[in-house]
Amino acid sequence: MMNTLRRPAQSGKTEWLVVFLHGYGSSGADLMSFADYWQSSMLNVAFVAPDGPETTKDGGFQWIGKRPAGDPRLYDDAVAVAPQVHDFIDTELAREGLDASRLALVGFSQGTVMALHLGLRRTVAPAAVLGYSGGLVGAERLAAEMTSKPPVMLIHGEQDELAPLYGMMASVKALTEAGVACQGLPLPGLGHAVDANALVYGARFLLSAFAYREKHGA
Repeated sequence: MMNTLRRPAQSGKTEWLVVFLHGYGSSGADLMSFADYWQSSMLNVAFVAPDGPETTKDGGFQWIGKRPAGDPRLYDDAVAVAPQVHDFIDTELAREGLDASRLALVGFSQGTVMALHLGLRRTVAPAAVLGYSGGLVGAERLAAEMTSKPPVMLIHGEQDELAPLYGMMASVKALTEAGVACQGLPLPGLGHAVDANALVYGARFLLSAFAYREKHGA
């Protein structure tokens, strides 16, 4: 995998790993900024933010192609890159000496597409999948391909014009019907972005997911 930013657990004792997956034309550094907000409440969490494997014509990186919502090639793209990202995640877990159940995936936009695609197909379910401003691709294939059911939270701006809110709602419906514990949170006044409120709600979800996993195991 390309350039990767790593931030060790502030306590010096790593118990969880958060892997950030950025949006189109962005980089790992953009999402690593979330850790600035979260670190003080997640002292035993290490954060990792890789750049996507392909550069974009506008600069920055991507995981999958820039395609319209609903384009079946989005699923094909996710399938093509998934093995590389799974390997990266496994390597990072090993680097931290963590079991695969002590993982959370956090995505933005097409990073959310990847977080969902990967998280539902891990051998061991992640503790949590948190997605901002994005949704599911290949919903019709879920039943046949899903190997794990991590808890999922999708947070989405009601004013998002790039990835309209209905995509998030459809994703929540498909995930719920597939037996995944999933919640969707529309945020009024927010566009295709993450604001302080979205970060607070995301942190609460991750912390509760970690606590649940700690108590109940994988």
